[in-house]
Amino acid sequence: MSLVVHPRDALFAAGERAPLLPVADHYAGVEARMRKALALQGDLADRALFDVTLDLEDGAVVGAEAEQLALVAELIASPANRFNRVGVRLHPYLHPSFPQEVAGLLGHAEAAARLAFLMVPKVADAAELAAACAHIETAARAAGVKAPPVHALVETHGALHEVHALAALPAVESLSFGLMDFVSAHRGAIRSEGMRLQGQFSHPLIVRAKLAIAAACHAHGKTPSHSVITEFKDREAIAEAARRAAQELGYLRMWSIHPNQIAPIVEAFAPDPAEIDDAISILLAAQAQQWAPIAHKGLLHDRASFRYFWHVLERAERTGQALPAEVRTAFFDPAA
Repeated sequence: MSLVVHPRDALFAAGERAPLLPVADHYAGVEARMRKALALQGDLADRALFDVTLDLEDGAVVGAEAEQLALVAELIASPANRFNRVGVRLHPYLHPSFPQEVAGLLGHAEAAARLAFLMVPKVADAAELAAACAHIETAARAAGVKAPPVHALVETHGALHEVHALAALPAVESLSFGLMDFVSAHRGAIRSEGMRLQGQFSHPLIVRAKLAIAAACHAHGKTPSHSVITEFKDREAIAEAARRAAQELGYLRMWSIHPNQIAPIVEAFAPDPAEIDDAISILLAAQAQQWAPIAHKGLLHDRASFRYFWHVLERAERTGQALPAEVRTAFFDPAA
């Protein structure tokens, strides 16, 4: 009897698997909005179709840092965190609040065990991010917990210049593009239109930065996360931005700053239904042939293209697309 080999084992070498993150990352920093985001995450599906990042930095109230930290730890440890897909944006590494925030989160045993990631903003360069990662790992050891993955915001000239070094850091799971601070760092040379939909996809300096981040992440097996879009009431604009981020610039994830943005982002990052059908047919046939080359619709496929179609199928599953029962049983059941 032939051994049925899962595509993760047949198609990828050890250490070659990139982290599988939800395609949307929703930010909230005010208590009512944080609780609303967690409720929506739990109600939308039987798994997390988007991450929630609770904000200790720019989205939070100034002057109430200790109270915000306590609230965030409480929410992460609470039943509202249904899927353990809640992260936290810290203050920058050199900010006085950074060590207290790391210690407070990792010193809270239940919150630390359920923390999805820590986001480090306004990274100056690779040395600074490496120091932040080391600080987090040291604090985790002191608390007797596992260090969470680190996400980082690329929004300075220094961070962009060293983006490959940032992505190469072992603790780093994802890099995000910080549009607003990046535009501001150009001292008016990029006009304010660069912060809006058309400008951020047309200005050469912005597009160059986005491509550099995406390329570095793919080179090192990390997840590139696209910047915000401020037109939060315009569903068509949100959908266009997400589609262009995914299809033109190679991003696998995108920020949301308003609940209205979550569904259009998830929908835009989902694969085309026809491609999902092709992926199902090709992968089931390939698995039946022990991953030997097969023909499909007059085209020859081998493990190189199988890898591509496996990524398509994984993205379909992560975005909540309806998949046949036999596909779920073969590829996505816990025992698979």
